[in-house]
Parts: sequence; structure tokens; C-alpha cells
Amino acid sequence: MMSMTCHNLEFGRTRLDFLACGCSSNASSDRFSVRNCDKGVLRNVNRGCRAQKFLYYRREIGRCRAFQTKTTEAFLNGVGAGAPAVLDLGKEPKNTSSLSDMFEVVAEDLLTLNKNLQSIVGAENPVLMSAAEQIFGAGGKRMRPALVFLVSRATAEIAGLKDLTKEHRRLAEIIEMIHTASLIHDDVLDESDMRRGKETVHQLYGTRVAVLAGDFMFAQSSWYLANLENLEVIKLISQVIKDFASGEIKQASSLFDCDIQLDEYLIKSYYKTASLIAASTKGAAIFSGVSSETSEQMYQYGKNLGLSFQVVDDILDFTQSAEQLGKPAGSDLAKGNLTAPVLFALEKEPKLRAIIESEFCEVGSLEQAIDIVKNSGGVEKARDLAREKADRAVENLQCLPASSFRLALEQMVKYNLERIQ
Repeated sequence: MMSMTCHNLEFGRTRLDFLACGCSSNASSDRFSVRNCDKGVLRNVNRGCRAQKFLYYRREIGRCRAFQTKTTEAFLNGVGAGAPAVLDLGKEPKNTSSLSDMFEVVAEDLLTLNKNLQSIVGAENPVLMSAAEQIFGAGGKRMRPALVFLVSRATAEIAGLKDLTKEHRRLAEIIEMIHTASLIHDDVLDESDMRRGKETVHQLYGTRVAVLAGDFMFAQSSWYLANLENLEVIKLISQVIKDFASGEIKQASSLFDCDIQLDEYLIKSYYKTASLIAASTKGAAIFSGVSSETSEQMYQYGKNLGLSFQVVDDILDFTQSAEQLGKPAGSDLAKGNLTAPVLFALEKEPKLRAIIESEFCEVGSLEQAIDIVKNSGGVEKARDLAREKADRAVENLQCLPASSFRLALEQMVKYNLERIQ
């Protein structure tokens, strides 16, 4: 297997991985092997065992391993030598951070963004405008644009800028539009009826409108992105949209697959979550005009923060109640999406494999699997992984001068870990 660098990620890849991300490779076709894929299809099925519809990859014969991917230490650990900075949560009371407190230093920036979002999306079409009002009006944490503003202001101090540029502000709007478009499409794929306590777009207007609304928002964000006239940022953000699709394909092709490796899980998590955050933070640094080394550290900060966030979300799927989650506990496992806690549990409990590969057809088998994950140390090892990525994110911030903006970026990392304390 050959190794190459693609969009700041260095890892061994098969030909199918190159096709997924749009890179070119001279690797010969015998670098990968796909067996019995002719009967593998992506489809919605009504699984009689659980009376629910799941999108999954049916492997009728043999095992299709079209996405075998091994990452190198450069991707999993990020850049930078030496021991990473370590977050010490033991010295302070738990849950001392809140998003509103952290984002207070960019509160005016976020207020301006909220005013602009609805006006720049779908203004020409009443249906699209209504869909935009539904999703933007549902609120949300605005974490990604807040990170854009925080990194923009932290790096602007290095560059000697007195205020944010119009490019900084437009980037934050583009990032939130892309994130929102991905949520609309995710709700369609997951057949979710509620989002942030409100009915989803496809529940209100139907799947056709929801898909078109998401497509339109992706296209609109791309148009604004092109008008920034910065080729490096255009390439950076455009890759994110491709990563979304790659992540969904990787997930759909590995459902109920107990042979998936942790490295593969991290790459899928990067595609689905961390890619956009990393592009947000790096793009902000680029528009501040700082050095490429500082921009790269901001990219690594976003990547490590995003991976830590995804691992924490996957932990909460096992530790929180259905009321807290807003969905049934263990819903990812029920759909066959094997996350970090499950992968760690599989290392210690062989009987878990048989339960998962049965696709929970027996009554009570899902609950049994959840108990095994909780009691086998899978959640604890996943916590260690989340903390490892968080520590590296803090290390990536050491290139920034001390300021309220850098402090907020550090608190963002801490806030994420406090969710599982």
C-alpha cells in the first residue's frame, strides 16, 4: 500500500480512497481487492427484527472491504514534537464552562452573523427561505462560526490587524451554511423527525424539498466561497464537502462490521466532523495573514478538537438517557455504526461480536450489547482517547499569544471534556 499526503492528512490508502477524496494516484489496480461487491447495495430496508428502517450495506456473500485504510502516526497524532500540553480538570469544579461564557468575547460577531444568515440563504425562493428560517431559527450553538471568530481575532493580533476583515466574517457565514446543509441531509438519511427541539425540514416540507434545500445551501455557500477569491481557502473548504460524502459512504459500507479498526473509525470521524472544524480554524488564520506554520497549527487544533468532540458524542450515546440525548440511547449501535466505545469493548469481549453480527434480531440483544460496552471498559478507554485528542488541541494553541481569544479556545476543549466527567 502506498503512502501519500492529501489535504494535510498522510496515510496509506487504497485506490477507492483516492477516488473518494478526488486525489490522483499511480497505484496499480491490484492495490486493493473487493470481493463479492456485486450484491452489495446501499438501500433503505424495513428490518423485521427491530421494525425500524436503517440505511445499511448488505453483504450477501463474503465481506466487502472496499475501505480498508491504515493511518500513520502523522494523521492520528497531528503535528508537533514532544509531550502535549495536558488539561487538568481536577483543579477546578466540574462544568465551570458554558458556551455563552466562552463566546462572550465574540458575542457581537455572532450577533451580526445571526442577522446575516437568513438574508443570504434562499432569499429568491419562498420555500427555500422558509426552510432556512426553520433550520436557522432552531438556534444551535454556532460553535463553528464562533471558532472562526476566535481564531480570526487571536491570529489578527499576531498580524497586527485592528479588526476582522470582511473575508473573516464571510468565512464564518459560509462555514455555518455548509454545516446546516449537512444537517438537513443527515436528517433525511437518518429519517430524523426532530432537530434542536423542532421538526426537521424534511418532516415539514418532504424529502424532496429537504434534499433540494440542502443542495441549494451547499451551492450558495460555494458561490460565496468563490467570491472570496483566495484559492487556498477555496480548496480547503471545497474538500470539506467531499469529505462529508466520503464519511457517509465509509459509514454505510461498514455497518455491523466488527473488523473495523480504530484508525478507520478516526478517519471516518474526521470526514464527518473534524474536517469542517479544521478547515474553519485554518481558513480564519489564512485570512489573518499569519505564517503557514501558524495556519497549520490552527488546522491541527481544529482537527484534534473535532475528533475529541466526536468521541465524546459517541460516549454520550451510551452514558446519557434518551431524554438527554433526544433519541434512544445506543441508537448508533442499533443502526450498526460501531463507534470508539464499541471497538474498545470488542477487544475484551468476544461474545459482543456475535451479538452485533446478528444485527440484534433477538429480543433484548441490543440492551445486552449496550451493557457489555458499559461494563467492559469500552467507555473508559474512549474517554482516554477523547482526552488524548483534547491535549493535542491545547498543544496546538501554544503558538498563539496569550489573550482572551486563546483562553476561549482552550476553554472550548475543556468544555467538551466536561460533558463526560
